[in-house]
Amino acid sequence: MREKETGLADSHKVTFQGSQGDMLAARLDTPIGPPRGYALFAHCFSCSKDVYAAARISKALTRHGWSVLRFDFTGLGASEGDFANTNFSSNVEDLVAAADFLRRDYQAPLMLIGHSLGGAAVLMAALQISEAVAVATIGAPSDPNHVAHNFAQHIQEIEREGEAQVTLGGRPFTIKRQFLDDIKNHNVLRAANILKKALLVMHAPLDDYVGVENASEIFLAARHPKSFISLDNADHLLTRKRDAFYVANLLNCWVDRYLPESEMPNDAPNGQDGAVIVRETGLGKYGNYVVAGGHLQHASEPESVGGDNSGSTPYDYLTAALGACTSITLRMYADLKKLPLKRVTVKLRHEKKHAEDCEACTGKVDHISREIQLEGDLDDEQKVRLLEIADRCPVHKTLNAPVIITTALAE
Repeated sequence: MREKETGLADSHKVTFQGSQGDMLAARLDTPIGPPRGYALFAHCFSCSKDVYAAARISKALTRHGWSVLRFDFTGLGASEGDFANTNFSSNVEDLVAAADFLRRDYQAPLMLIGHSLGGAAVLMAALQISEAVAVATIGAPSDPNHVAHNFAQHIQEIEREGEAQVTLGGRPFTIKRQFLDDIKNHNVLRAANILKKALLVMHAPLDDYVGVENASEIFLAARHPKSFISLDNADHLLTRKRDAFYVANLLNCWVDRYLPESEMPNDAPNGQDGAVIVRETGLGKYGNYVVAGGHLQHASEPESVGGDNSGSTPYDYLTAALGACTSITLRMYADLKKLPLKRVTVKLRHEKKHAEDCEACTGKVDHISREIQLEGDLDDEQKVRLLEIADRCPVHKTLNAPVIITTALAE
């Protein structure tokens, strides 16, 4: 079942049936063109699909052309079901159900990503998802029993009474004896050993929640192809945006090596000829995708005006257009006239200036300063001529001419 999220063109609410028959709430983050592939993300213990790490990594991967499904395990977040009746086995089965949903309604996942206990779960689930070619763990324990330290003071009560109320992340949960019994019956290291898929283990050496020795055990148990990447001083939950984006960028580069060529299109979708597409990313305030000529770029605003500085500003693109046009025009002319021009560098700056020299103007006017550096054995006459040619570049002419802009609502 699909429902497009209002206001965010690249994120959709979806639901599917979990392992225990309950409807699970999920988000499918998608790129602005045909995806290069689908990935499945498993969140940390007692967290949700909207925890910083899951949301930021998933959305950042869409910049590289990936569609990513993240969902709330049974009894968590917006999903139906009773958490007290779930366990590690049901989490693994929920992941398999999520892969079945993608396979049925979209495309089977090529990459599985798991954070913390979700990392241990994807290692187990990967054995049942044949289409997946790569598995990545982030701060994952090598033994599911590791999560028991979250409620260590209640373990005797759980074993004696059959269940206990515990607090996890500031929220109350019921943990039953069946949960303790279940986490003792899974061998994650054996799963890593027989995985037969590419494995990337990512872990912060200073992780004080899941020690880095867990990453060593998973890595040593696994067979090649396998890789390890240190997350340096990142915290366990990847609460800093830069750490989550770093993980997403590394995932995209790493998995390229293991994708079939048919699953490796260009990151940027091709739009209609001559059309430029700009669409909000959903990643921070003012972030936008820009697709021009089949190439993917990003636009935003600096932090000083409330943006997140994730891309060039609109005026950056305006001056860049003039600069690129200037450089290309000079190169065309120099090649045509066989001038010894080695390289062109154009430096531009856009400012708002008072209209002191314009009698017909009021307030401030836009001013673009352009400084051109010409390298090569050029004489003064050739340099002067090239400066004259610079003013003839098409974008320069457009900016100096009346421009008509029409606006209409898209259907």
